[in-house]
Amino acid sequence: MNAIKQIRIKTLKLNEGFFNSLRCNYIHSSLLFRNSKKDDADDKNKPDPSDEKPRESPLKKLLEDAASFEDVKTRNIEQKWATLPYGESAKIQKQGEHFKKEKKDPRDSTIILFPGQGSQYVGMANDLLKFPLVKDLFDLASYILKYDLLKLCLEGPKDQLEQTKYCQPAIMVSSLAALERLKEERPNAIDNCVATAGFSLGELTALVFAGAIGFEQALQLVKIRAESMQLAGEIHKGGMVRVLYGPDSELKQACLKAREWARERGDDLPECRIANYLYPDCKVVAGSTSALEFLEKNVKEFKLKKVSRLPVSGAFHSDLMIPAIKPFKKALEKIKIEDPVISVYSNVDGKRYKNADHIRRQLPKQIVKPVKWEQTMHVLYERDVGEYFPRTFECGPGGALRTILKQVNAKAWDHCISVPV
Repeated sequence: MNAIKQIRIKTLKLNEGFFNSLRCNYIHSSLLFRNSKKDDADDKNKPDPSDEKPRESPLKKLLEDAASFEDVKTRNIEQKWATLPYGESAKIQKQGEHFKKEKKDPRDSTIILFPGQGSQYVGMANDLLKFPLVKDLFDLASYILKYDLLKLCLEGPKDQLEQTKYCQPAIMVSSLAALERLKEERPNAIDNCVATAGFSLGELTALVFAGAIGFEQALQLVKIRAESMQLAGEIHKGGMVRVLYGPDSELKQACLKAREWARERGDDLPECRIANYLYPDCKVVAGSTSALEFLEKNVKEFKLKKVSRLPVSGAFHSDLMIPAIKPFKKALEKIKIEDPVISVYSNVDGKRYKNADHIRRQLPKQIVKPVKWEQTMHVLYERDVGEYFPRTFECGPGGALRTILKQVNAKAWDHCISVPV
């Protein structure tokens, strides 16, 4: 029997403060695992991902894994807090209560952003280990993933960390660990948070932070998401390019022509479209291999400034990711989702999630729909002339979101800080 199931948790005395209601979904899971380790001698030696030969899970295996999520209802009631977003005795704060908070002086409120795939690097999280509970957070993640996640983050190897199935869990856990640093150094930043958003994978991190999904189940969901997206990239070969362009550029026409080119050359699923809206005059385009080659060879014809290939294993946020949807949806059906306690913004349309059902409907779409980050930033930071901006914190590796924010809204960028990992 799973060691976690053997633990009986006594009554938890949770503060009703906003910070505890936000962080208990993953911190309490971390504490549970710390206790379970004492009784689980068989779990001392976890498999090292560096010893594992690269091998993709077949679609059938992914579907089986997705269907194997344990139903929360079957767990003993004493352990419910380990997977639900809130402790049984914690007061659940609904979004409506936080709309009132957004009306106060913007200088007294904060927004927290979480990065996505591509922000990873070997050595990330090293500066976070001195903060309380970070090691426990990684230990729990390693227990769930069945490999040493912290070692992979700290030591690599780089080529393995960059694989989709490894980097997505690594980025999510490192981002949540960065919250521990923020909590220690600037506790008011958590208490005064009124909204959150995440780029692609980072949206799931934001939902964990906002109390919509418990850490344990979110990590299992990210594992399925990452593995299925990596498999989809093998089924339909493709990639992504960053495109810089100007007012006279013909990016839309270039994508249409590239798609036709790919179709003529026999691509099984010719694709070429904007996958990430980053900032004015900069987009990321995803497409099949032939389509991207066409773009790279015809930069001048369509008056594009620059086309740069990105080091990714697939055409994320495009129709080439369709094979990833079924395993992800199957896994999503098995998890508990709550209404977020603060505003969380969807990549699909840049709008705030209304409730748990809305989250469940939108998340599968996010895999194949463009990330409307630029639009989301406009919604988050729309201000009247003379109105103050909130303090923004980017929690996670890379610092790319702060850089993008400068291009979208320089005044908001003036009040943005990247939390070191």
